[in-house]
This record gives sequence, C-alpha cells and structure tokens, in this order.
Amino acid sequence: MRKEELRTPCYIVQKANLIRNLEELAHIRKQTGCKILLAQKAFSMYSLYPLIGQYLDGTAASGLYEARLGAEEMGKENHVYAPAFREDEMEEILKYSDHIVFNSFHQLQKYQEQVKKAGGSIGIRINPECSTQEGHAIYDPCAPGSRLGVTIENFRPDLLEYVDGFHFHTLCEQNSDDLKKTLEAVEEKFGVWMHQMKWINFGGGHHITRPDYDKETLIECILHVKEIYGVEVYLEPGEAVALNAGSLVTSVLETGENRIRLAILDTSAACHMPDVLEMPYRPPLKDSGLPEEKMYTYRLGGPTCLAGDIIGDYSFDHPLKEGERLEFLDMAIYSMVKNNTFNGMRLPSIAVEEEDGNITLVRKFGYDDFKMRL
Repeated sequence: MRKEELRTPCYIVQKANLIRNLEELAHIRKQTGCKILLAQKAFSMYSLYPLIGQYLDGTAASGLYEARLGAEEMGKENHVYAPAFREDEMEEILKYSDHIVFNSFHQLQKYQEQVKKAGGSIGIRINPECSTQEGHAIYDPCAPGSRLGVTIENFRPDLLEYVDGFHFHTLCEQNSDDLKKTLEAVEEKFGVWMHQMKWINFGGGHHITRPDYDKETLIECILHVKEIYGVEVYLEPGEAVALNAGSLVTSVLETGENRIRLAILDTSAACHMPDVLEMPYRPPLKDSGLPEEKMYTYRLGGPTCLAGDIIGDYSFDHPLKEGERLEFLDMAIYSMVKNNTFNGMRLPSIAVEEEDGNITLVRKFGYDDFKMRL
C-alpha cells in the first residue's frame, strides 16, 4: 500500500529513519561500552522491537504492563522503575524484570528480600537537586518538593547493603552539557557511595540523535564514570530512539473563517498528540510555514468539543481544501503511548513505511477499542 491509500488519521513510522537513530545509538555503545535501553514510555510500538533489539540492550519500564511487554516482545535486559510499587504486582513484575529501581529507601526495605530471592538487581533512584530545565517545570524531577528520587537529606548509607546501582533521571529533550552539569552534582553529593555500586543509570532525556547533540561530551561523561567508579553505565533514552522517525497523516474536514482562517482536521491535539497541549509545543508540519510566512495562514484544530483543541497556526502556499491531506512530523514519540478516545474519537491507525516507500498497516482501530475502555 502507498501513503495516499491510508485512511486518516494514521501514524506512520519510517523504518529508514528509525534505523538511522539506532545506528547512532549503537555507535555510542561501541565507543563507550555502555548499555542502552529503550524507554518504552516514549515509544512502545512492539512490532518494531525485534529490529530495535538488534541495536540496543533491552527495555526500561515504568510498571507491570511495560515490563511484561518488554519481556515478551524484546526479551533482553528489562529494567523497571516506579515512584511506588503495588504489593499485589511485585511478584509478577519480578517474573519479567532483572533490574528493579526503587524511589525510596522505604520501598527498598519493603521489597529487597523479595527481589533478591528472585535474583534481581536492586537500584535506588537519587535526586541530585540540580535543575537544568528551562520553561518546562512539569518535566523537572529536581524541582523543590519533587516526589522523584532520594535527596541527599533523605539518603540512607546504612541501607546500601542490598543496593547494586544508582539511577538518576533529570533531563528532558536536552543536550549533553546538561548531563555533564547533572553528573557533577551527582558526584558531589553521592560520589563517595558510587564506588560501592555495580552500575549507574543516567536515565533518559538525552536527545542523542538530534543533529546538534554533542556526542563527544556524552562519551566523556560515560567513560569518566566507568573509569573512576568501575561500574557498568546504562542510558535509557526514549525520544532519541524514534526521534523524527514518524509522522501523523490527517485530512481536512472543513475550512471556515472567524477573523482568521480556520481548518478542522480529523486529527485531535487533545486525543492524538496530547503533548502539543501538555508541553506545550507546535509540531512540525510538512510543506507549511510559520504564521504569515506563506500566503495563506490557518489555525488548525481538531473535531472535538474542546475549545482549546488547537494544534497551531500554520501558513501554506495555497488555500486548504476539504479532503486535502496534511502530514505532521516527529509523531512517533509520546503519541501512540498517550493517545485517548475523548469524545469517542477513533484512534489513528498505525503503519510502518518500509525503506522502499511501501506501507505496511500494523493496526487499525474502531468502535470496540473505544467501548472496551469504558
């Protein structure tokens, strides 16, 4: 099938771009000897896990279901972290996971015997209280009052007997200069105990496959920690794996005007690209420009009843027409994993674009997918 044959809306993952990202990550692995995990919270398209598993070391999960998915569909290393675990799920989590990261020493004390009995490796998430976010406080785990990770004030060296590793995750779509700054804070506060560890996990948020990313500084940080502390180093990027490797194809349902030109699409920001409203950000759109940059500027919105279901203002070389197709870019990450059926919206289909341009439809959704969630 070709792209124009797809029923919209539809997510399309470009396999060639995905492989390009995976090759860049594999290069980091080769240069440093570190291990890299897919953070499934950003990209869980498991039909591509066999391909991803050829390049990466395994998966990182945020709870039971992601842990099971990683174990069943990739079957390599499987690390699980949650702010708090449920007692009635821990036994099953341990069936699927080899590394368990706790958010507090209370959780560590509660489950350490169970994890060790199952043969798992235990980690503790630390909070270096080093904020490097600019303008996105919702994604800052180091903000005052954060519930994520143990601060130095609450650290318990007396309970490290069972701990194999430290995990810190402070970044979001950031370059390696912020990692270097964070690592300096981690070493200043927790370095004395890092010598006791078997592994250190740098978490996610590393935009490694972005064109301007400073890979040399990342490599230096990894090699520094390996050399000084004699530990295994893990990275668990999510966005970097599928960055710029997917699109969302949509159709224009209606055009109108209310002081500005309006276009209603069959794609909803609230339902199909919720990060547009949550971040917020303006997603790239193929063959469009900034407002007023081209002749015809439109405000693009979804078909739901939410007044704020607005994707953004874009300009075009021609007037938009009913039935015309538009293609939003960089739509593989945090889209499929976060979409919803508010207003009874149909979920977009999922497809893969092969390297020769042919399209394989992986999944399509209908009424039953809406109803089963209610």
